[in-house]
Amino acid sequence: MPFNLPIFLTWLRVALIPIFVGVFYLPATVMPVTMQNMVGGSLFFLAAITDWFDGYLARRWNQTSSFGAFLDPVADKLMVAAALILLVELARAPAWLAVVIIGREITISALREWMAQLGKSKNTAVAYIGKLKTGAQMVAILLLLWSGPLLPGVSTQFVGELALYVAGILTIVSMFYYLELAAKQFKEE
Repeated sequence: MPFNLPIFLTWLRVALIPIFVGVFYLPATVMPVTMQNMVGGSLFFLAAITDWFDGYLARRWNQTSSFGAFLDPVADKLMVAAALILLVELARAPAWLAVVIIGREITISALREWMAQLGKSKNTAVAYIGKLKTGAQMVAILLLLWSGPLLPGVSTQFVGELALYVAGILTIVSMFYYLELAAKQFKEE
């Protein structure tokens, strides 16, 4: 089997999860909190970039596969769930909002699996609202992990929290969008 860079990048994203989370558990004597924020945030950013890049390369180089189509969303969900749980523990995100976002991810993943078993997976393909939700989530998580100054006078904590609430709203809207698509299929049968 030839080397598949997109799948390698997806595996890299999975491998980065325990590393970026682990950075925040280092003692302050080993790595000061501000450095943990910068390193952990940078590792999350690297992982998030591979999410876009692996899909782009897979389509561009015609290296799409059913395994890659399975692994990519799993890696995304693991990355987001790990980051949100970490942010709750660091008191940078409300637990209820993390539960809403993670719950939606599990619900829609299960829905897609079910629709695939029915041969209707195209009916719950990723829509623009889902991409907006993912973008807002990634920006929010990155800012909340970084939790330090980026621009003078701009609080990354405030902007990150605001982006997380936007992501929460988009999470709920996109969940109902996908559930409505699935419901239409059941009414037709």
